[in-house]
Amino acid sequence: MFKKSILVVFTLVLLFSGYQFGLPSALAIPPGTPSKSAAQSQLDSLTVQSEGTMSGYSRDKFPHWIGQGNGCDTRQLVLQRDADYYSGDCPVTSGKWYSYFDGVQVYDPSDLDIDHMVPLAEAWRSGASSWSTEKREDFANDLDGPHLIAVTASSNRSKGDQDPSTWKPTRYSAHCGYAKWWINTKYVYDLHLQSSEKSALQSMLNTCSY
Repeated sequence: MFKKSILVVFTLVLLFSGYQFGLPSALAIPPGTPSKSAAQSQLDSLTVQSEGTMSGYSRDKFPHWIGQGNGCDTRQLVLQRDADYYSGDCPVTSGKWYSYFDGVQVYDPSDLDIDHMVPLAEAWRSGASSWSTEKREDFANDLDGPHLIAVTASSNRSKGDQDPSTWKPTRYSAHCGYAKWWINTKYVYDLHLQSSEKSALQSMLNTCSY
């Protein structure tokens, strides 16, 4: 009876988590997602200042999709991590993914982009211009936190290098997770943000229930 009760509680927790993040199947949310209170604390601690320029920026200054061992690169590991299921190893040849930003089910990995939660150009304007190439490489390939996510190519390219003051996921129920992940990325890497960006993040974070 006790084991059955524990199972029921665990199932309810999973269901509630799926409801909160708007996921209809596998709970393939990025690792290290902070709670609402932790994200609020992180947001409050971020430095607010004017955005830097794009002077000197190049995507090549953020080496990405580097080898991660066993013939896999960063992109392939994110595809594996975020899939409901997949076939092939590296490369992944097929599977099923849920694109968090727009709610689209995807079966062909070529239809997916790996989104940098804080785009590389946005990171550059927010402090990464002063980093070493090694640190920019770590940022662009970070698998330990909620900094990378597999989404439809169309949603990723719609987002481009915009911050939350000018772009938000088309799914309203995705705003909570998006805000938490963006805030955590900027917090972990000590990147600053603009006043309008902070206001947009606060509004989205307010939609979270936990």
